[in-house]
Amino acid sequence: MIPHIYLKKFYKPALILLLAIFLRYIAAMITSFPENLLQIFHTIGTILLIAGIAWIIIAFVNTIKNNLFKKYDVGAADNLQARKVYTQYNIIEKIIIFIVIIIAVATTLMLFESVRSIGVSLFASAGIAGLIIGLSAQKALGSILAGLHIAITQPIRLDDVVIVENEWGWIEEINLTYVVVRIWDKRRLIVPSTYFLERTFQNWTRTTADILGTVFIYTDYTMPIEPLRKELTKLLESNPNWDGKVNGLQVTNAREQVLELRALMSSDSSPKAWDLRVFIREKLIEFIQKEYPQCLPRTRISLEKKAGEKPQSD
Repeated sequence: MIPHIYLKKFYKPALILLLAIFLRYIAAMITSFPENLLQIFHTIGTILLIAGIAWIIIAFVNTIKNNLFKKYDVGAADNLQARKVYTQYNIIEKIIIFIVIIIAVATTLMLFESVRSIGVSLFASAGIAGLIIGLSAQKALGSILAGLHIAITQPIRLDDVVIVENEWGWIEEINLTYVVVRIWDKRRLIVPSTYFLERTFQNWTRTTADILGTVFIYTDYTMPIEPLRKELTKLLESNPNWDGKVNGLQVTNAREQVLELRALMSSDSSPKAWDLRVFIREKLIEFIQKEYPQCLPRTRISLEKKAGEKPQSD
């Protein structure tokens, strides 16, 4: 039995095809009608036939894509393969729909003699016109080809975490000519597809959703490192955002007045890594304030008394 969703998807284009066949049948078989009316029936039937076929092709492509997507869960923790498939087939579907619509419109226009004659006259002077159209459409065609290139090579995928134009966010949509990046504060950054082929950007989830997080803490030179290292381990073990893979605390720099400590940790997704970093930064500062307040960053001033100098009296 045919599922209801398929009946709903193909019902309308099937009705259009039946109407097209009926009109063309009237134009071909019933000769008692006026010639002009039969010609109108034939033209309308042909237009509906082209539209119906195009609609069925688009519905068929969409059905194949939806059936394929049922095998993949983008919401899963390890969704790299799912994001690959979603990105590739979404863009391929858009390209196929674009081509089908262009062919359907071109075929429909060729049914009219006036349009056909205009087309012939345009082709006769296609040297200059083609050059002008080509130059004006260069960016649009470049964006479409960039979208196809992204679908094949996949420098970005749906739900990838990226830094674009110094903004941190997720890839929300990938279209033929532009990409929508959802910024962490819910803004949307609209970026041309060509940007991801011509400019440098950061992709934090290119090969996996796992990501390392860093937290920098600055303390006085008197700060003992080992208690802070044990506190970091304790905090990570108490936080569900930690995936249990990476845990480290190192002195990464020794400046004139402070030590630079780097806490390194890991999570299985960027949002979790962000929350984990914020948590660890806050708790480590609280730990130092409570247990080692004398080890907070400070500025020292040394006052030396010169030999023979008498103290000043009020």
